Amino acid sequence: MISSSTSRAHIRNRKARAGLSVSIFGLGYVGSVSAACLAHAGHHVIGVDINAAKIEMMASGCSPIVEPQMNELVAEGHRTSQLCATSDAVAAVRDSDISFVCVGTPSLPNGKLDLSHMKRVAREIGTALKKKKPHHVVVLRSTVLPGTTESLVIPVLQEASGRRAGADFTVCYNPEFMREGSAVADFLAPPYTILGAQRPKDLSLLRRLYDHTPGPRFETSITVSEMTKYVSNAFHATKAAFANEMGTLCKHLAVDTEALTGIFLADTKLNISPAYLSPGFAFGGSCLPKDLRALGHRARSLDLKLPLLDALIPSNAEHLDRAVDAVLHFHKKKISLLGLSFKADTDDLRESPQVQLVKRLLGEGCQVLIWDRDVLLGRLAGANRRYIEEVIPHIGSLLSADLNSVVRHAEVVVLGNKSVQKAQLAQYLRPRQIVVDLVNLDRASRPDELASYHGICW
Repeated sequence: MISSSTSRAHIRNRKARAGLSVSIFGLGYVGSVSAACLAHAGHHVIGVDINAAKIEMMASGCSPIVEPQMNELVAEGHRTSQLCATSDAVAAVRDSDISFVCVGTPSLPNGKLDLSHMKRVAREIGTALKKKKPHHVVVLRSTVLPGTTESLVIPVLQEASGRRAGADFTVCYNPEFMREGSAVADFLAPPYTILGAQRPKDLSLLRRLYDHTPGPRFETSITVSEMTKYVSNAFHATKAAFANEMGTLCKHLAVDTEALTGIFLADTKLNISPAYLSPGFAFGGSCLPKDLRALGHRARSLDLKLPLLDALIPSNAEHLDRAVDAVLHFHKKKISLLGLSFKADTDDLRESPQVQLVKRLLGEGCQVLIWDRDVLLGRLAGANRRYIEEVIPHIGSLLSADLNSVVRHAEVVVLGNKSVQKAQLAQYLRPRQIVVDLVNLDRASRPDELASYHGICW
């Protein structure tokens, strides 16, 4: 808990160290918490809003929102004169080094974002910049889709100010990762801090602002920082829906959901980890597809609707379609696939999406050759052999152990798994050959000095 009795001298010492004046446009949830926490960190903060009630509350030392620790922080900021509020946008920009835009971006009935509040604030800040000579930094914190800052906000700022972004003022993007109920703690100790800008030098003031914030800090492009927020929220929603569907299925199967959850969360190697979260090719193998089908079938027999679970197989099939389209996009017929099993260091071809890819390409009239260091037809046995004989009975005529001949045959080389090494591939690749990477090799492992390298979704 942050003490509300922090001494005035301590606050002044923090301010001297930070030395920034900040204006925050929008005193809703994100803006109010940001204002109170930055004031607590020793910055001079000016809250800006068109709502007179919010201004009056913050100006009198009361929090405009209900959130743990906010009453103490706002009262502290009022008592130390670190936090004030106004409706005068021109004065706020004039008296600050950096302005944060924290207005709402609600949904319209069709799902599109309502950016009217953002346009209005950008216009207000731009008008204020027209009258300000010192360089100013504008930072968006509102959640917006990638491209919004550069295609909408910057043009509005330039038009209203008559000045040029990058020369006369700077625009950055700094997404927030605060949860209601723990927003103050999340602001002071975030999972990470994302600073987006068109040029690294544009981030100098933001670096100072977050100098003492714990956790990793990433400096990246504006579009990456915009999208980071959406990726995080979509994944959080996916996790919540997944947990709810699994809990529902467990209850109907008389399985102890709490005991199961405790065991599931104990696995930090695969379940709660970065595993499977890097984009790549469709999943396959002898486990995931059949287990998903089994769960879906059992849920239907119980008359349960589990739409997230039901969507996983169709989503995976769409990704296979994208891979086919990525290869056919170049209108070439000679295709070589390096890696037939669903992942390297195994010869398991059961439900391998690479096998399905070959079948689809053959159906499109392509001439396909395959190399896989781990797949030898003579060694395949049991269900593995039966599967490949049913799907592509003439696979033997396509497989070759000669990597050189397979690569040289191709107009398009498809990296199906990670079985081929960069040094091996570099020996045989020729200029003008096209490489389509389905497995997202790390940059150090990707073939370089090629005329054409393409990732399926990167």
